[in-house]
Amino acid sequence: MKPVEVKKDIWWVGCVDWNRRNFHGYSLSPLGTTYNNYLIVDEKVTLVDTVDKKFWSRLKCNLAHVLGDRKIDYFVINHLEPDHAGCLADAIEYYKPEKVYTSPMGEKAMKAHFHYEDWPVEVVPTGTEVSTGKHTLHFVETRMLHWPDSMATYVPEAKLMFTNDAFGQNIASSERFADEYDSHVVEQSLKHYYANIVLPYSPMVLKTLKAIGDMGIELDMVCPDHGLIFRGDDVAWVMNKYREYVEQKPENKAVIVYDTMWHSTEHMAEAVASGLADKGVSVKIMSMKADHHSTIMTEIFDAAAVVVGSPTHNNGILPLMGDMLTYMKGLRPMNKLGAAIGSFGWSGECVKILNGWLEDMKMEVVEPNLKVKHVPTHDDYKSCYDLGVALAERIKEKIG
Repeated sequence: MKPVEVKKDIWWVGCVDWNRRNFHGYSLSPLGTTYNNYLIVDEKVTLVDTVDKKFWSRLKCNLAHVLGDRKIDYFVINHLEPDHAGCLADAIEYYKPEKVYTSPMGEKAMKAHFHYEDWPVEVVPTGTEVSTGKHTLHFVETRMLHWPDSMATYVPEAKLMFTNDAFGQNIASSERFADEYDSHVVEQSLKHYYANIVLPYSPMVLKTLKAIGDMGIELDMVCPDHGLIFRGDDVAWVMNKYREYVEQKPENKAVIVYDTMWHSTEHMAEAVASGLADKGVSVKIMSMKADHHSTIMTEIFDAAAVVVGSPTHNNGILPLMGDMLTYMKGLRPMNKLGAAIGSFGWSGECVKILNGWLEDMKMEVVEPNLKVKHVPTHDDYKSCYDLGVALAERIKEKIG
């Protein structure tokens, strides 16, 4: 994709990764992704972030397309993760910038990643301003959104902010702006990205949104480092979506996630789902053998209740269920009801173990949690159905 001028003298010079399906090794990216970085053409030419190392030659081509023989004077490195700074060493060697601006934590991360000796690095804490001529770079540290080094860069003359991973989505496309793309897909991709990457840092999101508000800045373009750029009315829309996400307000929805050996736990899950659905709660049944943990987490994100199920296996639970619970706990979902179900052959620890995970995640556990020996009977299915009904009643109370 050729460079795109997103504002006068400010260019998208990033790269589209059409084939990326595994993002950061733990989350799916079924639509691919982009590595967005930006170029400000001014008295001092400034490059904001770089791209994944495998796209280094493409980035050079994009920069030459805009600059011709002009040099790059300043680098701004908002984040040191390899998809944004992977070719930083190559770029510094090639362009030999006068300054490399980064946050205080960014300097530490840069040294740890690249072990450089003589780069012209200058630390820019929150509030630091740098003039490039007609434009001003105003730096805002956004620590733990989602790494300690994360930083945003605001350009007041353009009413534009480079937000790095904040407001990102994994979408590979020929379009550069959200208003050029299917709005439903943008929203789902934004939600998936938040639920699987940003969620545990929600307190920092709230702090950042407050800081932006306290600055009293005018903002009509948000430029993340993944996916589509937001402009015009979409700026308020994406800010409001993040405020909603921070609140983690539960919807009239339950997710039942399970693994099964000989289908007993699976059939129990279906009976619980029937009880929920018959009482007007939207239900998603998701199998660990069929669904990726990041897809499941996206559904759990706005659900009021989570039912987890597994048979007992070697005095524990099935491995894929353990993977899901470990992943979910790390993302720290809030405001959830929880319940556990499972089958067993002889030792029967499954429900106790599952309940322990739910309690560790500060979920309000709804009783009775159910375990069945070998194959459920008609009465067992009735108990599962009744659990679904009880959960539905608690969900109605919870969401008001």
